[in-house]
Amino acid sequence: QVYLRESGGGLVQPGESLRLACAASGINFKIYTMRWYCQAPGKQRDLVASITSSGATDYGDSVKGRFTISRDNGRNTLYLQMTSLLPEDTAVYYCNVRHAGREFWGRGTQVTVSS
Repeated sequence: QVYLRESGGGLVQPGESLRLACAASGINFKIYTMRWYCQAPGKQRDLVASITSSGATDYGDSVKGRFTISRDNGRNTLYLQMTSLLPEDTAVYYCNVRHAGREFWGRGTQVTVSS
């Protein structure tokens, strides 16, 4: 069974940083493209960043230059380093993988950016 567990969220002030982590199990982690999504209250779930099995990365326009996605295949863990956080980054952040024709999600971790 595929299991994704996010951690690292919290309440920070604008301009501060956070590092999110997603621990994965039930899949051969290293062969999958992994993704981070975010969902703010009342809004759709948006793609934040992705990383392929070979380490190629892609980012949403709003986070380019501020967020960095990475992975540790030895630990089956996905990361999202978030810097220069803005109030509009406030959302629940979810880890995602597509496996055997299905989408799998973690429960998410709340990030709140407020002064």
